[in-house]
Amino acid sequence: RGYGRVMARPTALGPDQLAAARDDLEGWSLQDGKLHAEFRFEDFAAAFGFMAAVATEAARLDHHPEWSNVYSQVVVDLVTHDVGGITDLDLQLARRMNELAGSSTSS
Repeated sequence: RGYGRVMARPTALGPDQLAAARDDLEGWSLQDGKLHAEFRFEDFAAAFGFMAAVATEAARLDHHPEWSNVYSQVVVDLVTHDVGGITDLDLQLARRMNELAGSSTSS
């Protein structure tokens, strides 16, 4: 995955760390051990534009979301599979997704 070249290998956050970090993740919830959010946009083009912007960030972080898109809705789940839990990479990507979406988050 390239962690050794760019950053130290992430470790799964404990329950207390995750609870504290989620305080600033508006619109995100925990579902099935993953961070989960649903973003709604004006139309398909806006939803797809959001996904394109997130793809650039995901590539930069070398960390990729589980997501789906139907018309104006983008559903996202974040987890670090090779660690088996939620890590700081998931939190970083969630925060950036919120920034890119503006007020389009709803959980």
